[in-house]
Amino acid sequence: MKKKKILFINPVGHETWDADVKNYLTAYKEDATEVDVVSLKKGPHHLEYHYYEALIAGELLHTIKEAEKKGYDGAVIGCFYDPFLREAREICTRMVVTAPAESSLQLAALYGDTFSIMVGRKKWIPAMHRNVRLYGYGEKLASFRSLDMGVLDFHQNESYTENLLITEGRKAITEDRAEVLILGCTVQFGFYRELQKVLGVPVIDAVLAPFKHAEYLVALREGLGWITSKVGGFETPPLREIKEWKLEDQYRVPDLWE
Repeated sequence: MKKKKILFINPVGHETWDADVKNYLTAYKEDATEVDVVSLKKGPHHLEYHYYEALIAGELLHTIKEAEKKGYDGAVIGCFYDPFLREAREICTRMVVTAPAESSLQLAALYGDTFSIMVGRKKWIPAMHRNVRLYGYGEKLASFRSLDMGVLDFHQNESYTENLLITEGRKAITEDRAEVLILGCTVQFGFYRELQKVLGVPVIDAVLAPFKHAEYLVALREGLGWITSKVGGFETPPLREIKEWKLEDQYRVPDLWE
């Protein structure tokens, strides 16, 4: 079986979660998959604010393009906002790119008629709701359930977080009629097992969903030749313009585009 190389990118300016995420993905990967996990060299420590998200754009996209140049088969953008997913697919000509919300919503729509998304803070809901509608799953959304916790809090006291998830998850099922739960943050990784066991419904993990989606899309590319279309919205920027405008020099990414 041909090897697959997949890069999981934590789009934040610290490495706190990198080793744990790599160990987590390694336990679930296919035998033929090689997985690496990286963070950005600089930037905010979470993306809970639109300003923080905007700050990562250039480095995230250049990291993805560099991964394609290095021969990776797939890249995962590790944030449930799916930051710059369309832009990433636009600049890649061979490598598949996935992100948590899109992948999780697709799976949830297969496993039940309705789903609820377990978020950290109410602040997150408007942006995530826009993505639910953008991806075409608005009619299946039962609710958002907030834990009133920030990204950096989830693993400070895992028992506390797990109990909150169970409490809010049960409400989503009994009060909102959700048939599937989605963990609406990649830093909620690892909690799905106990929730699924206690609550008796599918619980979609936002780290595993885009990773397994990437493995699947690479297999489709290799077996069937299916890749992102380049005749419309995902047309890649012309190399001539990038070179003429010296964008690589301006943004300090020499020879990124060849």
